[in-house]
Amino acid sequence: MSTDDNDSDSGHCKTPDSDGEVAEEIAIVAFERKMETAEEIVDGIGDRYETIEILEYHGDVFEEHWGEYDCFIGLMASGIAMRKTAHLLDDKWDDPAICVVDEELTWAIPITGGHHGANQVAQDLATMGAIPAMTTASEAAGKQGVESRAKAMDAHVVNGDSTVQTNLAVLDDELGPVARLDGPQAVLVGDDVTVLERNKDDGVVIGTGSVSGANKETFLEAWEIALEQTDYAFADVEFVATATRKEDEEGLLEAADELGLGVVAFDKETLLAHEGPTPSKSKELIGWPGVSESSAIAGGREQELVLEKISYEDEVTVAIGR
Repeated sequence: MSTDDNDSDSGHCKTPDSDGEVAEEIAIVAFERKMETAEEIVDGIGDRYETIEILEYHGDVFEEHWGEYDCFIGLMASGIAMRKTAHLLDDKWDDPAICVVDEELTWAIPITGGHHGANQVAQDLATMGAIPAMTTASEAAGKQGVESRAKAMDAHVVNGDSTVQTNLAVLDDELGPVARLDGPQAVLVGDDVTVLERNKDDGVVIGTGSVSGANKETFLEAWEIALEQTDYAFADVEFVATATRKEDEEGLLEAADELGLGVVAFDKETLLAHEGPTPSKSKELIGWPGVSESSAIAGGREQELVLEKISYEDEVTVAIGR
């Protein structure tokens, strides 16, 4: 995989306006007798989207509103949604995603567009108690597909057809870290190379490290204090960057999730190639450079620091890169 920002760096992990991977405009299609549940969904997750509207079900409701929304939440049996939309499906990158949910909010089932919004909506419905029944291969195997990596990096997939091959490589554990190429330069890629492009023209990256077990609140407070020392706010953050040895820190993941940010974990070699100016004991002890500065530099578009490392409560370190 390659991004438009480049230098042989590596990190785990259609169009910028539609994004291809993120659902922002939602329609809940519900029978009249299920309107109360539809309102519950709006109240429960509506603030996560740009718009969320309720449409009363009738036989042609999907056809009438096809293309107006990124994702339909069908408050109905999956068979109804499938029969009423099958003839409308044309291209997975252009078609709206569809996720069905039962009236008791027991199951949330993506039936089309799993990687293009339906899985995301199912995960949001899970916060209301529904069990997300994801059948896309990478998610079913507990792995991060390339579309999910793009979302984590606040990027979008440029050449959608390539994801068939790259996601097969994900399943076989054969897809390496995201390669970064800094231009201007021309790059010739094959059909099995997925190209990612950033969604924002500018923005910053939160680079962060921590002691094991730091909780969500500590991360959030540390990040907020760091941003207050810059001209940037959480709205300007593209993603949170860290080291692969910290990518499973529960507090970090919970904090990023609360802010709606993806987490990108860089490997040791990448961080060593982008070591920051502040000395770190971890390099002497375990051979890793300071995580916060090196990950902020590696992830930033310009590969420079806005804020050098600060420490919060001796638990979390933060640097800001761009």
